[in-house]
Amino acid sequence: MKIDVNKQSSIRISGSKILYFDPLEWNYKHDADYIFITHSHFDHFSLLSILELKKDSTVIVTPKDIVEELLSIGIGEEYILVVSPNQKIVLKNLEIRTIPAYNLHKKHHPKDKGWVGYLVDFDGVTYYIAGDSDVTSSAKEVKCDVAFLPVGGTYTMDCLEAASLCNLIHPKLAIPIHYGYVVGSIKDAEIFKKRLDKDIECKIFMKGEQQD
Repeated sequence: MKIDVNKQSSIRISGSKILYFDPLEWNYKHDADYIFITHSHFDHFSLLSILELKKDSTVIVTPKDIVEELLSIGIGEEYILVVSPNQKIVLKNLEIRTIPAYNLHKKHHPKDKGWVGYLVDFDGVTYYIAGDSDVTSSAKEVKCDVAFLPVGGTYTMDCLEAASLCNLIHPKLAIPIHYGYVVGSIKDAEIFKKRLDKDIECKIFMKGEQQD
C-alpha cells in the first residue's frame, strides 16, 4: 500500500487498485480505478485532472452537483456513482461509507449541499478522508486506521481542532491536508503533529508554504 498527497486535499492511494481523492495536478496519467470527489469547489474538483487520470473503466464517486459537468466531458452515466451523506456502498475490492462534511458556524460548506467525506475500507485498511468539514458529530464517530484531516482553517477545521478530533478518533496514522494552497501553511501541519497523542503516527507530505 502506498499513500501520497501532492496538493491541497489531493490524495493517491495505490494497492490492488489505484484510488484518487479530489485529484489536482498529478503527474500520473490514466491509471485511476476510482476517483472520489468530496465537493464541487475548484481546489477539489478539477475536470482537467479527472481527464488526465481516468481510463476507460474508471469509476467516479461524487455528490450529485457535479454530475452534469462530468457528463459534459463525455463520461458515461454507468461510470458515475452518485453519493449523498450517510450511505454505505460495497464495490469490488472496497467498501465506502459517506460521512457528512460541512461547516458548523461558517457559510462556505453548508450542510444542505450534501457534500461528503469518505470512509473507505480498502485492502484491509480503513481510510477517512474528511473533505472540507468542521468537527461535526459524524466526524467524531469515525473509526479508521488512517485519517486525512484538513488543518488550514478559514474554510475548514483548523490545526488545533483537527488535532483534537484526531486524538478522539485515534487512528494509527494521521495525515494533515488542506493547507499551503488557498489558506494555511506547513506551520499548521507541524502544529497539528505536535498536538497529537504520542502513539498516533503523523506523516506530513506537503512541505511548501502558502502560495500567493
